[in-house]
Amino acid sequence: MTRKSVTHRVESTGATVAYDVLDAVPDGAGGARAAAQPPALFLIGSPMDATGFGTLASHFTDRTVITYDPRGVGRSVRTDGAAETLPEEHAEDLRRVIEAAGVGPVDVFASSGGAVNALALVAGHPALVRTLVAHEPPTAQVLPDREVALAVCADIHATYLRDGTGPAMAKFLALVSRTGPFPANWRDEPAPDPAAFGLPAEDDGSRGDPLLGQNMRGCTAYRPDFAALRAARTRIVVAAGKESEGRFPARAAAGVAAGLGIGVTLFPSHHGGFLGGEYGQQGEPEAFAQTLGEVLQHTG
Repeated sequence: MTRKSVTHRVESTGATVAYDVLDAVPDGAGGARAAAQPPALFLIGSPMDATGFGTLASHFTDRTVITYDPRGVGRSVRTDGAAETLPEEHAEDLRRVIEAAGVGPVDVFASSGGAVNALALVAGHPALVRTLVAHEPPTAQVLPDREVALAVCADIHATYLRDGTGPAMAKFLALVSRTGPFPANWRDEPAPDPAAFGLPAEDDGSRGDPLLGQNMRGCTAYRPDFAALRAARTRIVVAAGKESEGRFPARAAAGVAAGLGIGVTLFPSHHGGFLGGEYGQQGEPEAFAQTLGEVLQHTG
């Protein structure tokens, strides 16, 4: 039986946010699984929108699944005219989606910038989240080389404003593929060639990229409120891909886990391990979903 998916919109401060509610599949006898159905699962990315979670959502037919488009991405329209967004603003959007959906407290799987925003959500509204699986949250604030890492991220944003998408994205791809700490003399390194990544070097004049423009500085400069997170009733699991060792998002995951006094839970594949062809990227979605399901089942 086909799952029913309904798109809704909720007004937030400075944005109209679109989200989708994907119903659980009824049991074989045609009756609802309401008595046994686990909490709704909210899948969160940033700047990735709901389309990136199609494969992962398909593995959780036993529960309601919520996906959404972050403000300024896809169907979620900004109304404040701001050029940048802070994780706390994204967290406010997430709060409004959960409350509007009326399915809380929810389980949350959040990846990349979405994991940073979900940490801000739990710090401010822990009663809304039963379990948070924060997958590779790229906050530079928790790295031993934080000052250099923050400068590298700020340079990517400045390059985007000055030179456009190609040169900035080339620097971003070099950032996420580097293994180990950033060297203090990183500015002496030659800038990566956009052509080496199949990117255009010329500037097309656009400045609407949500990764390089809207979210780059706010996300990577976010400092988790570890006191609030440790005090929260929410069970927090910090995750990283087995193939991500030594790279910026995985190192940041280790730093967040250390701040919480817990270990890192390893998931299959890499930063996009849950992808099943979305955006032309392939992870290990079946194994990834199995691991996520096992992690969520351990919640009491």
